[in-house]
Amino acid sequence: MKPVDWSSLFGQGAERIQASTIRELLKLTQRPGILSFAGGLPAPELFPKEEAAEAAAKLLRERGEVALQYGPTEGYAPLRAFVGAWLGVDPEEVLITTGSQQALDLLGKVFLEEGSPVLLEAPSYLGAIQAFRAYGPRFLTVPTGEEGPDLEALREALLRERPRFLYLIPSFQNPASGLMPLAKRQKLLELVTEAGVVVVEDDAYRELYFGERRLPSLFELARSAGYEGVIYLSSFSKILAPGLRVAFAVAPKEALKKLVQAKQGVDLHTPTLNQMLVLELLKEGLPARLERVRRVYREKAQAMLEALDSAMPQGVRYTRPQGGMFVWMELPEGVSSEELFQKAIAEGVAFVPGGPFFANGGGENTLRLSYATMDRARIQEGVKRLARALESLLPLKAR
Repeated sequence: MKPVDWSSLFGQGAERIQASTIRELLKLTQRPGILSFAGGLPAPELFPKEEAAEAAAKLLRERGEVALQYGPTEGYAPLRAFVGAWLGVDPEEVLITTGSQQALDLLGKVFLEEGSPVLLEAPSYLGAIQAFRAYGPRFLTVPTGEEGPDLEALREALLRERPRFLYLIPSFQNPASGLMPLAKRQKLLELVTEAGVVVVEDDAYRELYFGERRLPSLFELARSAGYEGVIYLSSFSKILAPGLRVAFAVAPKEALKKLVQAKQGVDLHTPTLNQMLVLELLKEGLPARLERVRRVYREKAQAMLEALDSAMPQGVRYTRPQGGMFVWMELPEGVSSEELFQKAIAEGVAFVPGGPFFANGGGENTLRLSYATMDRARIQEGVKRLARALESLLPLKAR
């Protein structure tokens, strides 16, 4: 019997599909005794388990014929209406997606092709890089930091070439944790509107701010100024539960139509029961829920910063997040985060090396830490283990 040569059957695009570095690393973090700062997983103590159980049972008893049936590709109409009212947009501009990751893939499917330019921050969200790379684009990158992308570098990039779109995470960027100030958001919009460039704003962490108020999104600012070139993505994963896989995209109707058509060929529609359940969980007590979510992440972030301030050796730099779920760290030049990862695993702690977040390479001395899933005591212990691993590596580099 002749064996099947699978590799000879894969299409050309299959060569561009690669395993997620984070997903592969998460396998190592499952070892007993590992304290993991690796995955960007929401805090499980915030999941509305009892409320979800009661709401799901009621939905299935009273509206099971709708909840278990096929639905429209655009999404469950009452949930689209809720999102529209929440954001102040026409519900006809709202598409419910199966997680924000699906929205990223749909954008790649609609806007990108072999060799087409797409502009990203460096570093940028690994899931977006992975989704876009499947369509064979050329990545253009601009450096980013705690206050967002370098606008001069962005201006120069837009003068050289017009990308299909600019992908940004202005609020609590994953992985660099930056928050773009309001004045900088306004200047960035001036640049893109002058160039007529589409912006894809990923705002998954929009409600996880630690201050008194949320900054207006690029989308909100653009709509106020009459510019429709911002496509807005967000998710219910960070304020409810990621396992429900319910997110949304907001775009002008012409663009949304193409995204809907692309989604039809992928999954027909996001599960109706999940959408109905999300709406039920959002209708009651949302302000109190959001306040609790912010408080929990604020306390976790403070615990990590206190631990880092106490334990990290000289020469290590890290961000001080104003929201979100991450701390971004830069090691001294010449120290590899990949090498540190192996030392850290031996010490019983994990993180994500920063290199994969750079679409065109670089960042070998950077790493991402997530404080979201652990309590104060485990955060402190994990940072101590990380410091021991780093100190064991630094003397070798000094020789």
